[in-house]
Amino acid sequence: MKGAKILVTGGCGYIGGHTIVDLVNNGFDVISVDDLSRGSLRMLGGIEEILGITIKNYKVDLTNLDDTQAIFIENPDIIGIIHFAAYKSVNESVLEPLKYYRNNLNSLVNILQCAKDYMVPNVVFSSSCSVYGNATKLPVDELTPLTTAESPYAFTKQIGEVICADFAKQNEGINISLLRYFNPVGAHPSILIGELQEKPENLVPVITQTAIGKRADMTVFGTDYDTRDGSCIRDYIHVMDIANAHTKALQYLIAGKNKDSVEVFNLGSGNGVSVLELIQSFEEVSGKKLNYILGPRRAGDVIAVYADNSKARKLLGWMIQYQLSQMMDTAWRWQQKLHVDEQMHLN
Repeated sequence: MKGAKILVTGGCGYIGGHTIVDLVNNGFDVISVDDLSRGSLRMLGGIEEILGITIKNYKVDLTNLDDTQAIFIENPDIIGIIHFAAYKSVNESVLEPLKYYRNNLNSLVNILQCAKDYMVPNVVFSSSCSVYGNATKLPVDELTPLTTAESPYAFTKQIGEVICADFAKQNEGINISLLRYFNPVGAHPSILIGELQEKPENLVPVITQTAIGKRADMTVFGTDYDTRDGSCIRDYIHVMDIANAHTKALQYLIAGKNKDSVEVFNLGSGNGVSVLELIQSFEEVSGKKLNYILGPRRAGDVIAVYADNSKARKLLGWMIQYQLSQMMDTAWRWQQKLHVDEQMHLN
């Protein structure tokens, strides 16, 4: 399928941007749609610098069906969609639930409507490990029962998966991969693209911003959880490994290897790492001591979750390339690059 056209929604965001790089490097022709409310043209510029080509981005709000349809009318040769576009802040979703339900669900419904109307047979939906909630058994695999969502954000991912399953049942010929990924971190090894958040909530950019002096300190939320050191446990995975899994999921669908019209895959390293262990890994890689405070628990946080990733490895042929030290190294070098760029801009 060399040169096959793929639409990436949220292509100017963190994971979407890295996935575009991986798709193009694997022979796909890619167009992006991103309304830039959360994504960035800086990401697009970095993608183009890495690849040496121009990537077309449509600045379209996907909750507007007419504007979304216009993309498909202009590109009748789209054969696959990777749908990332969504708001993703747990805290913000708790404070503004309607904003999350409106954006995350309406955009998905419109994308699936277009897949049906314009006969796009392959869809990859960006889900999340947050759908598992506080799982009773670890590691979680794809058959682990989903528990109550801990935030409206997580609930939009649970509902999104149900929408995809209901849609696929009634639309033969459209196949969907649901990718539940864990905690993407790090940056492209070129350090030309990485995570762009002025006020991140994700742990790794909070760590790197504290280390560079952008933050005076950081808080470890909760030290009394039933874990080996009292802090929350997560499964960290390099963003380029996550990106490659999306490419592999698409190749799997295009090749007709799927047994069912909807299939779920966990994308994690398979290793649980606590917040305090992650801080220690960063300190070892960077050689810097981190100024952190031990604080109370935070609303919406799951105690511990990490993946059984054997299904993705077996069926998609997905191989993890980056270890924790490389995740922290690329994240730190990306933060240093941002700092240099900011200093140059100020001068």
